[in-house]
Amino acid sequence: MSELKRTPLYDLHVELGARMVPFAGYEMPVQYPLGVKKEHEHTRAACGLFDVSHMGQLLLRGPSPAEALETLVPADIVGLPEGMQRYALFTGEEGGILDDLMVVNAGDYLYLVVNAACQEQDIAHLRRGLPEGHEVEGLDRGLLALQGPRASDVMARLCPAACEMVFMQHGHFEVDGIPVWISRSGYTGEDGFEISVPAGQAEALARRLLAEPEVEAVGLGARDSLRLEAGLCLYGHDIDTETTPVEAGLVWAIGKPRRRGGERAAGFPGADLILHQVEAKDHRRKRVGLLGEGRAPVREGAALFDAEGKRIGVVTSGGFGPSVGRPVAMGYLAIEHAEVEATVYAEVRGKRLPMTVSRMPFVTPGYYRG
Repeated sequence: MSELKRTPLYDLHVELGARMVPFAGYEMPVQYPLGVKKEHEHTRAACGLFDVSHMGQLLLRGPSPAEALETLVPADIVGLPEGMQRYALFTGEEGGILDDLMVVNAGDYLYLVVNAACQEQDIAHLRRGLPEGHEVEGLDRGLLALQGPRASDVMARLCPAACEMVFMQHGHFEVDGIPVWISRSGYTGEDGFEISVPAGQAEALARRLLAEPEVEAVGLGARDSLRLEAGLCLYGHDIDTETTPVEAGLVWAIGKPRRRGGERAAGFPGADLILHQVEAKDHRRKRVGLLGEGRAPVREGAALFDAEGKRIGVVTSGGFGPSVGRPVAMGYLAIEHAEVEATVYAEVRGKRLPMTVSRMPFVTPGYYRG
């Protein structure tokens, strides 16, 4: 077994009393003494600081980086304005999802953030698939996520210019003399900022942020419950190589210019199958939200059944939603059972618990759009 890596904030996590666990090849904080539920609630009410430095940060350079990346993703990258960020998917030849990522148009290059567990394979995939003359560079940087309705109040004191950005905007700034790249985004459903910082200065910046009265350190446990309530996918759980973007409910991540009839239609791996599913709507399963009754959480892997006892799907993420006040989950159902308000039954410890098919997100997003 390979040795676990550590982020630049490892010593700070230990100092703060975090419980460290293996995650995506790293030692990461799952919770702090405050506890998962209170960390979750604090993020929804005020502001949480997350260490997401395990994520892969890459630069893509070359004569036409946007056109080059479009050979590997169905997103509209050519039409992405400078200083803006967009969600994208690496797709495989069979139409499945190899990873999801964020792409920033930084002018003459692209800045990518990919999932930690997929970083090495993503770099190899890029180097193998990009047109000649394009290069991918892995960066040694920390990444902090400041999330919650009071995040802008904190940032207004430390970097007022960053507060002028709207959701999915990106720019280069300074915080306490530290050069940073900031995007107004995150994975909690709240307003907030993701801050890329040179690795050697990540701890100093984290301490500066934690010194603000609104900010508490938050671990992976609450990050998971927050993103689940926000209806956001976790790679390797809700999306994977066996799942197409259409089945996953991510059709919005397929840019209009990349669809049939668009000015740059297709041209990405798996385009024939994916674009056929977009048009024909003949996929057999669909990602849905699920609301439980009572307090018992329904976890990943729970089988889903109809009223007659026929297996019709599976839960891919699940737990108790502190902000919703009841169990929440997402999973895949056979398309004929995926109608909103339908009742299905999740098997938990030999019992079949009723769940209601629900729209997502389960909470109202707080993204700042100006």
